[in-house]
Amino acid sequence: MLGRAWLSAFAQAVLACALFAGSFAQAALVTTKHNLAASGPGTVKATTEARICIFCHTPHNAAPSGPLWNHKNSSTAITPYASSTNVSSPGQPTGGSILCLSCHDGTIALGDVLSVPTRITMAGGVTTMPATSASRLGTDLSGDHPFSFAYTPALVTARGGELANPSTLATGPVRLDSTGQLQCTSCHDPHNDPYGKFLVMSNTASALCNVCHIKNYWSSSDHNLSTSTWNGTAPNPWPHTSGTTVAANGCEGCHRPHTAPFKKWLQNVATEEGTCYPCHNGNVAPKTYKGVINVQAEFNKVSRHDIALTTGVHDAAEANQVTTKHVECVDCHNPHASNGSTGALPGSLIGVKGVDINNVAVTPAVAGYQICFRCHGDTAATMATQYTPRQIAQMNTRVEFNTGNPSFHPIAGPGKSANVPSLIAPWTISSTMKCEDCHNNNSGTNNGGTGPKGPHASTNPILMERPYARGTTPTAGDICYKCHLQSTVTREPPHNRSEHLRYGCGACHEPHGISSTQGNSTNNSRLINLSSTDTKAIGTGATAKWYIDTTNKWCYLSCHGESHNGCMYGSTAPPGGAGCN
Repeated sequence: MLGRAWLSAFAQAVLACALFAGSFAQAALVTTKHNLAASGPGTVKATTEARICIFCHTPHNAAPSGPLWNHKNSSTAITPYASSTNVSSPGQPTGGSILCLSCHDGTIALGDVLSVPTRITMAGGVTTMPATSASRLGTDLSGDHPFSFAYTPALVTARGGELANPSTLATGPVRLDSTGQLQCTSCHDPHNDPYGKFLVMSNTASALCNVCHIKNYWSSSDHNLSTSTWNGTAPNPWPHTSGTTVAANGCEGCHRPHTAPFKKWLQNVATEEGTCYPCHNGNVAPKTYKGVINVQAEFNKVSRHDIALTTGVHDAAEANQVTTKHVECVDCHNPHASNGSTGALPGSLIGVKGVDINNVAVTPAVAGYQICFRCHGDTAATMATQYTPRQIAQMNTRVEFNTGNPSFHPIAGPGKSANVPSLIAPWTISSTMKCEDCHNNNSGTNNGGTGPKGPHASTNPILMERPYARGTTPTAGDICYKCHLQSTVTREPPHNRSEHLRYGCGACHEPHGISSTQGNSTNNSRLINLSSTDTKAIGTGATAKWYIDTTNKWCYLSCHGESHNGCMYGSTAPPGGAGCN
């Protein structure tokens, strides 16, 4: 008797707790859109049905698929999320996600419950969730955050540590289900909506996202810290979020967890660069150290990295060396890492893949030129022709800058010449430079303008920051005179001859460098690699080529229709020659 009495008391206590919890859940539910009863606050609700919980639960004859489940479940297969960087391998819905989709996939009537013989009638002729509702996800969920997958330590390892360990999800608002799977209910509480969208916690500054996602560099990224705000003009770059600053929007400034237009990375806009444009078109107030940021307008210039040329070609999992020709913002910028720091590698280029001077993949790149070598090095996607055709043709920029070459501009290391009197301070023979010292925005802050820095685009050919004389005498504004003092250059032989400057520096000099496998220290020092359109081979046999010997100071070539077999400066005659002409 005592045992029976104890069991009866225990059962009553359990029932009381369940009723109390149910009452609490119902009280929270009453004022939300999940109250589909006639008293519900939303536009989607029943005509006369007064019971609130009946749309999901019943105390008797419930379905075995959930907690006293009362709604018919969909049998329609979904298309799950998939991308090259996804390692979770979600399949068809399981657990609580099946229950959520019984309404949210739009295939089952909202009033199709098990406990009544006829469908509950909804107001306004509604049957399934309206197609116009943002909550109707449909059955193509390839643009939605993956769910119904086992969240395991192996998954964390596969993502390189950029996911939280599942043990941290045992407590707190974001939890896995009883089988260790991530479900809709990990992020959404269907009974309570204090944070909007039935989230289990506030997602301001991506706090909810960051419970699971631990992105490298994110803690110091501008997209995590920036207090820049929308300037109030149309279009609003954040129409689907309530954040007022870049930092408050966090991940959702670029990503959308449901019905994302660019599916494979859940991006807000249907093209790769389109995700960047809503803010980087001057629509969001910039930080002062970056000047006026309207990067989108730059791509209207004739010379540009044409990010609109291809769509969907870039892949976040692609190799360091680009194999299919394309360029997107994220080939040079890591949006999870970019910041405004300065140094050997600008903060805007942090966390990006690269290829070093020896053709070895480096992740992340530690120098800007390593990012350039991804496309302009040993890749099938490199340029097909040279801007200035030369006697020694070389399409591989990495090879041109190799420090073992006869001569090269000092990108990967200091140059070889011990005597460059024309250098403008602070440049010295020990200096190294960056690709963007020459290739940059013509109207950027680096050139006295107000536009963004970087080789996005330029009005000058080949993305030059300043004009590069080709076929004409260089002027004071020429790119070469940015580092080399014009007055010194023009008084030194052979530059002091007007005809030697008439066709520009590029007629004789290759600005990148000459490969050690193609040139030699005698003929190709000081970046000598003559333009093939301005010079031609003369003579026969072994002498059927051009020479400029800067050691012995003589030349043997044909320039602009004139044959030269003579001296440059400080010499009487070339070997075997009859004197200077």
